[in-house]
Amino acid sequence: MNLIIGATGMVGSEICRLLRKENLPVRAMVRDTSDPVKLNNLKELGVEIVEGDLRKSATFKPALQGIKTVITTASSMPFAYVPGENDPVLVDRNGMISLIDAASDAGVKHFVYTSFSGQIDLDFPLRNAKRAVEQHLEKSGMIYTVLRPSCFMEVWLTAAVGFDATNAKVQLCGDGTKPVSYISYFDVARFAAESLKNPHARNAILEMGGPEKLSQLDAVKIFEDISGKKIDVQHVPAEALQSQLKTAADPMEKSFAGLMLCVANGDPIDMKDTLSKFPIKLKSVREYARSMVSVS
Repeated sequence: MNLIIGATGMVGSEICRLLRKENLPVRAMVRDTSDPVKLNNLKELGVEIVEGDLRKSATFKPALQGIKTVITTASSMPFAYVPGENDPVLVDRNGMISLIDAASDAGVKHFVYTSFSGQIDLDFPLRNAKRAVEQHLEKSGMIYTVLRPSCFMEVWLTAAVGFDATNAKVQLCGDGTKPVSYISYFDVARFAAESLKNPHARNAILEMGGPEKLSQLDAVKIFEDISGKKIDVQHVPAEALQSQLKTAADPMEKSFAGLMLCVANGDPIDMKDTLSKFPIKLKSVREYARSMVSVS
């Protein structure tokens, strides 16, 4: 049995779909506040649902019963900061470390953890939490796989973070010239599913990017070419992002400022060696842009 943590999120739900497509048994640990529509979608896939919460380690035991593999994609971000309820230390660090310990005690053989690129390496709460979890997992005694994807194109090339190509207005981090290996969350899910059977995923840290290294300005040009619209480009200077990182009022604001500054600094990932071991055809930004323009 495979346990998915974060199964109602975009990556977690796609992992559930891929595993069920292969007729593998899947259990999802979900909070009691989870969206009923998303829960119903999981049930229709044949996913077993059990209530549990990373903030409450007492809920782990029933979820872990009979589990051989755990895949977790859960995170406190991008949700609002609520002291004592939702923050990177409580959820991303303490909750995940408690889950690793509980999984090890329950006899789980393989633990797949979704982190982010090793080049996202500034001092901010989410990054610090993820690196602490990676280190704890490596010492857990379980077979581990750490997925380190670069920027999700379905997040960083959307209006939610200021890249509103549909309305021809984008706000870029820094000067927009540094290369980033944008990756599709669908491909991250495929790597997670593939990690269950691929020997190259055993006790491995997998840096993951898309098929190209593109600057933010390159991404703008792609959307312009496909939409036929000239896009208005604004920039948030790197100095302003550094100031936000330094003065942010809460851990979520600080973490988001840190992530934006890392995008400004660039995150290129060479996938040649990884793709020689994992038979995955990566989705390009151009393919993603076509799908977005056709939807709009």
